[in-house]
Amino acid sequence: MKSLRFISAEALVSNAQFARKNLHSVAHNLFPLLFKASYLQEQGEVIHDLVENWPLADFNIGKLLGTTVDYQEDLSSRACCVCLESCLIGLRDYVLNYSSPYSKRLKVVDLTGIRDVEVQLCKCKKTMGRWARTELLSKLCFELLVEMQSLQFNPCIFDIAIDVFIDLFVTERNYELVVQALLMRCYCPLKLRCVAFRADSLTLRKLFYVIKLTDPSSLRKLEVVHNIRLEMEHLEVLLNNIHFPLLTSLTLPARAFNVQRYTDEDESILTTIGEKLSQMTQLTELSLAFSTLTGKIRKLLSPLKTPLKLLDVSNCSLNHADMAYLANSLHSNHLEVLDLSGHNVADLYPSTFFKLLNHCSHTLKSLILEECNIEDIHVNMLILSLIPCRKLQEFKFLGNPLSSRALKCLFNVFSELPMLKYIEFPVPRDCYPNSVTYPIDDADLSKFDHQKYERIAEELNIVLLHANREDIKASTPLFGGYDAAIQETGNELGSCLLKSFKDTLENFNKALQEIN
Repeated sequence: MKSLRFISAEALVSNAQFARKNLHSVAHNLFPLLFKASYLQEQGEVIHDLVENWPLADFNIGKLLGTTVDYQEDLSSRACCVCLESCLIGLRDYVLNYSSPYSKRLKVVDLTGIRDVEVQLCKCKKTMGRWARTELLSKLCFELLVEMQSLQFNPCIFDIAIDVFIDLFVTERNYELVVQALLMRCYCPLKLRCVAFRADSLTLRKLFYVIKLTDPSSLRKLEVVHNIRLEMEHLEVLLNNIHFPLLTSLTLPARAFNVQRYTDEDESILTTIGEKLSQMTQLTELSLAFSTLTGKIRKLLSPLKTPLKLLDVSNCSLNHADMAYLANSLHSNHLEVLDLSGHNVADLYPSTFFKLLNHCSHTLKSLILEECNIEDIHVNMLILSLIPCRKLQEFKFLGNPLSSRALKCLFNVFSELPMLKYIEFPVPRDCYPNSVTYPIDDADLSKFDHQKYERIAEELNIVLLHANREDIKASTPLFGGYDAAIQETGNELGSCLLKSFKDTLENFNKALQEIN
């Protein structure tokens, strides 16, 4: 509900020309109110002028757009291109405008509060994702320095220092711009402060270099993903040469570890990595998806002194010893997010899996068990494992060969979990032809009886409705959930993968010619 103050602010900013002309007459404490009202109406010109003349010491976009007394709706998930571009350009012009340097109080800008979501409610329907925000801000920092050198400004401008906190997303396409901005940070009034860093489609040399420039001593989150060939020996070099004392979250790319080809030297490297991770006393989130870690989880995780709250070991080929360690480790009593996808949890290690869920039942908020070969005969065990998880908020179990009857049993249990809000369930086994085998190939994934599925999905929702659980959203995203980063840089990632595949074929062909 909107307060009278917010309605008045909307009325003022709806006339952009009038609002901009009279901005100097507005009380300083009304600027946050006008900013949110302008953002809601996508008044880019007003947003620009508000930021250019910002009279307060801090500018935190997450708090400005979040729930406020005057308007409870949270707008921080609207990564509106018009609004964000106007905001960033306004930040540059804040430094360049001719107002008295004594009126420039801004010291801290926090841009980390924007959330990239699948459905954008802004009218323009054009978004500015994390990668684009990184590129634009880096470009503006460079332009700011150029303009300061070429034009005659009050020398006091060079005394302006504004810390700009941002989540950087670097790929080959924006690498040069970001490096320029980071290298010239000491000269630029806008001081880029990297809180979270995500890298994709970079060579290792460029990756290591740009990480060093981000000031890793203050980095909170590091994501090295997809098309970066970071293997265990490279990770050891990275951790030996760069320290991350405040890191809370670490994501490594697929195949970062592969124990199938380990030597005695590799064992030593793995031990070193475990020791380096133990020095990150703030580390609570670790994602190791698609690494082969059979029998090595204990060696990697046991040195950690801080219990993990998030652990992604999906498709890591864990064995019984690995599961036994996880079930009995200090981490099991603190886990809030657990991803065990790609493991046959019900057949290979049912007792340790049950024990693990029992230990983390008091903290677990998100459980992901995709393609775990959970069948109808395992439903009772799964139900017994889930019932104690009273804090569970989301459960994803796509790709499991469960019948519609088994799903109905599970949905009856879901309705009894008080905190549950989101479910991703598989297409029922009886909707597919008998010839389809699990795990299902991408080519066969959509070859099911869609009418039958819709009928069953409706029946499952009725189960929730009868239990008065309309608050639970249940869906079947066939090809996985939405990933804002991949959505934004998918074309670049695809091009890099094609180039990598082409290079592999050329090397293979060259090797064949040498043999002949």
